[in-house]
Amino acid sequence: MQLRPPRRCLRLLLRPWVQALILYLLTFGGLLPLLCHRRLHSRYFWREAHLRRLTAESLERSRAKGEEAVRYFQEEKDAEAREDDRGDRGLQLAIAIVTTVRTEGSEYHYYLQVASSFHRLARGCPWCRLLACNVHPRPQEHREALTASRLIPTVQRFGPEGEEEEEEGRREADNRFEKEKQDYLFCLRKALNIYQPRHVLLVEDDALPEEDVLEVLRDLLERRMASPALRDALYLKLYHPERLQGYLHPEPTRVLEWLGLGCLVGGPLSGLYQLGTGRHWARAFPPLAAFAMLAAELAGRHYLLELRRLSPQLYALAPASECCTPAMLYSAPSARRVLGYLGGVHCRQGYAKDTALYALLREKGERAWVLEPNAVTHIGVYSTLRGVIANPSLL
Repeated sequence: MQLRPPRRCLRLLLRPWVQALILYLLTFGGLLPLLCHRRLHSRYFWREAHLRRLTAESLERSRAKGEEAVRYFQEEKDAEAREDDRGDRGLQLAIAIVTTVRTEGSEYHYYLQVASSFHRLARGCPWCRLLACNVHPRPQEHREALTASRLIPTVQRFGPEGEEEEEEGRREADNRFEKEKQDYLFCLRKALNIYQPRHVLLVEDDALPEEDVLEVLRDLLERRMASPALRDALYLKLYHPERLQGYLHPEPTRVLEWLGLGCLVGGPLSGLYQLGTGRHWARAFPPLAAFAMLAAELAGRHYLLELRRLSPQLYALAPASECCTPAMLYSAPSARRVLGYLGGVHCRQGYAKDTALYALLREKGERAWVLEPNAVTHIGVYSTLRGVIANPSLL
C-alpha cells in the first residue's frame, strides 16, 4: 500500500508564504554559506577557519611580487632614458607616488611594487607622466627610492637636494599625522609645479594599481569630468576599503542602489513565479525583491562591484564617504584648493589628513566622489602611521 502525504500538507506547501520561507531557508541557511564561507568580503566569511590562512597566502604573494619588482628595476636596460622631470608641461595627468621608509614589512618592497606597476603602465601613456616623491627625513636611507630613481623622476622633501632640512623632518616625526599631511601637500605641490598638469593622481606607496587603471582614468578625464558636478569636485577617491563597501552603511546612494537591485532582480523572478504557478506576479514581487537584496548583502556587494571591471564605462561614481587616501585624483584647481585648505589645519591622533579632507567638504561646501570598484589595491598590511603590528591581518 502506497502512502500519500496528507492533502493538508500539500495545500500548505502551495501557499506562497511557505514557498518563500523554504526558498529563504535553503538559500540563506544552506547554499550561500556553502558558497561564501571562504570569501573574505562576504557576511558568511568564516574568520576562525580561513582568515589566518588567507593572510599568510596574501603575504606570500606580496613577497613574491616584491621580489619581482626588485628584478624589474635591476633588469631594465641601462640605456633606457629616464623621463625628464622638467618637461612635458601642461599634460593631462601627473601621477605622483608619496613614499617613505617602512620600519616593518620591508621584505615586501611595497614601494617597488607600486612604482614598477605604474612605470610599466605609464610607458604606453603619452598623456601622463610619473613622479616619485621621497619624504623620508633622511632620504639617502630610502634605498628603494634610490633604486627606482634611475627610471622614475624623483624629488625629495628633505636633505641637500630637498627644500627642507633633515632636522625639520625629525621634529615633524614627533607628530606622525601632521608630518603625513605636510608630506602629502609637498608632493601635491611638486607635481603641480613640475608638470603643470590638468589633473594630479596622488598615490601612496602601498596602493598597487589595477591593470586597467589608466583606461578607467582616461574615460573619467575625457568623458565624465566634462560634467560640472565632477569637474568642480574637491577630489575623486580611487579606493575605499572593501569592508566598508556593503549596503548596510550610512550612504543614502547605496540604499537607493540596493532598492534598485531588488526591483531589477525581483521583477524577472516574479515573472518566472507567475509562469510556474499561474498566480499573479505582484503577490510574489515583495518577498522576491527582498530575497535579491538580502542575497546581495550577505554574499558581498564587493563581488557585484567586480563585475563592473568588464569595461571602464561601467565603473560607477558615488558621493565620497570618510576614510582613506591611498589614491586620490585632483583637478589642478581643486589641488590648489586642497593645498590651501589642508595648510590651515593641524593633524593629530584621531584627526588624520583623510578625516580633515572629509570634514572640509562640509565646512567649505565642496563635493567629492568615490570610484567603484576600486582602481587600486591597498597592499600595505604594515602601516607607517599606526606603529608596530605584531600579527598582520587582512581584516
